Amino acid sequence: MADVAARVGVSKMTVSRALNASESRGRSTSEALRQRILATCEEMGYVLDKTARTFSSKRSGFIAALIPSLNNSSFSETAHGLAAAVEGAGLQLLLGDTDYRLDTEERLVREMLARRPEGVVLTGGTHTPQARAMLIASGIPVVETWDLPDEPIGHTVGFSNAEATVALVHHLHASGYRDIAFLGGTSNRDTRGADRRRGYTEAVRALGLPEGRVISFGQPPVSMAQGAQAVAQLVQQWPDVDAAVCVSDLCAFGALAECQRRGWDVPGRLAIAGFGDFEVSRNCHPRLTTVAIDCAGMGRAVGELMLRAIEAGRAGQVLAAETVKVPFHVVAREST
Repeated sequence: MADVAARVGVSKMTVSRALNASESRGRSTSEALRQRILATCEEMGYVLDKTARTFSSKRSGFIAALIPSLNNSSFSETAHGLAAAVEGAGLQLLLGDTDYRLDTEERLVREMLARRPEGVVLTGGTHTPQARAMLIASGIPVVETWDLPDEPIGHTVGFSNAEATVALVHHLHASGYRDIAFLGGTSNRDTRGADRRRGYTEAVRALGLPEGRVISFGQPPVSMAQGAQAVAQLVQQWPDVDAAVCVSDLCAFGALAECQRRGWDVPGRLAIAGFGDFEVSRNCHPRLTTVAIDCAGMGRAVGELMLRAIEAGRAGQVLAAETVKVPFHVVAREST
């Protein structure tokens, strides 16, 4: 700031008032001088350090969001919708990638809270006890998304992954399939994937279909290559299987590609369904039946709820915990 002041020929206080014009009270610089100062800051690459203001105002100007994967289009679309909702209110989004690991999420929660975010968005409703304790103690708004936890930390914007998979299995049953399998990961690290497997199990049991047709292959997130290997194992283990519910569209696309390599007709030999309605599911051949969620819309709903919670906090109030249920629907395409 001293360098900028020397370049323009004014005091550091004048530079400070120019940079904080929207929040300053009392004396202010002329607009012409302010523009000269801003231009000099731009020329010199100077960025105002807002740390002191954060401590004095308790407003850091950012929201922390933790997502399981940065290269998953569903989560990136959710983050995009969230950013679009909050940026209009002058808030920025700081993202953290948990890699589907609860211990990593706990570490990131600690790191984010140390930087005083005005709110925290979490993906899923399962967390370590320490992460929950830190978030509750922070006193800032927390929104859990992509899930409907039984004991939410604060607010929730999401849907039941189990119910969505139940709907998908019922669709396959209504289409005439009777020996339906599930392809997913080898662990419950992806809690939403575990809920989808549970929904599959509940549905086939309720419909009186053969149970236990579950192939667990690969650590979450299940890739295309793992989906390909899983479907080969599936057909070898249960030759009479006629449909496969995959934990995600990436897994389903890998299974579809492997069927084509082996000359297995889809859906004639094996019907394949995914989850998420990724771009690949809408453009492959045959196109994939899947469960669709408005990911960007979910992100916007998270952002709007977060803004209301933050405004309530600034007014010395606490917004009562809210649960917003996001709709899902089965999209029937040529793969089934």
